[in-house]
Amino acid sequence: MFARIKDQVVVTTSSLFSHGRRPLERTLDHPGDPGLLGPDSVSWRVVGDVAAFVGGIRALLIQTAHPEVVAGVAQHSAFRTDPLGRLTRTSFYVTATTYGALPEVEEAVRIVRAVHRPVKGRSERGRAYDASDPALAAWVHNVLTESFLATYQRFGPKPLSTREANGFVREQARIGALLDASPLPDTAAALTEWVGSHPDVARSEAQADVVEFLRRPPVPFGPGLGYRLLFEAALPTLPPALLESLGLEIDETRARIGAAAVTALRWALGSSPSWHLALVRAGAPVPPGVFRQPLPAR
Repeated sequence: MFARIKDQVVVTTSSLFSHGRRPLERTLDHPGDPGLLGPDSVSWRVVGDVAAFVGGIRALLIQTAHPEVVAGVAQHSAFRTDPLGRLTRTSFYVTATTYGALPEVEEAVRIVRAVHRPVKGRSERGRAYDASDPALAAWVHNVLTESFLATYQRFGPKPLSTREANGFVREQARIGALLDASPLPDTAAALTEWVGSHPDVARSEAQADVVEFLRRPPVPFGPGLGYRLLFEAALPTLPPALLESLGLEIDETRARIGAAAVTALRWALGSSPSWHLALVRAGAPVPPGVFRQPLPAR
């Protein structure tokens, strides 16, 4: 019975990320390549945990607080007509840059640069934006890094030490630098301060629209139920002032159920099979009891 439940959770969760090209499809063509960060990095552990699902939702919410960034999403993204496709593409980039061999990292960066090139316009407050602007790239990248860290510290199997947290931030900064993001804080404390006190944060109609979409995305019932639980789990990790500006409130009961859902997902899914595959490619030891899914098919 438990095996069937695990299998169903794996199928349901995997379906959310199956609307486009899979990352690391040919990663074993690069034997011995440690990638950008390597098997001993903190990032392979953090991004490979199911808490990263909550981190991704949290990052999307916080990113809407920057009027120019959310204008780019609202005016250029296909998130409304193809939400699962956009989720798959975002997951592809995160997975490829974190776990990929160096040629796969370089390809993922080329793809994102090409997608960002035409994303230009003007926000509601009249400011011009360009997705290739280092400052806007920094907001998107730093918020994602800070969100992965915050949710791992809250929901991960074991909180990171200060040294490990700082190491994670520095590792992720190497990824941000590939897209010319600047500035890139180099400690966890500096990163949290930078995100929490960013001077360009402001409310906008586009923000309210995207946040409402993120609350109730049009996805099938099974994955949608799981998503809503993780959405509720993300809310208590947001700074109170930002939570208020987003127009969101914490429901303590739903938040507890969401936290329990993260634990249940870890039981069912284990850690990311992409992490497992990267370890095999790099020729690194595979820790016992961490991975529960089979390696992705070639």
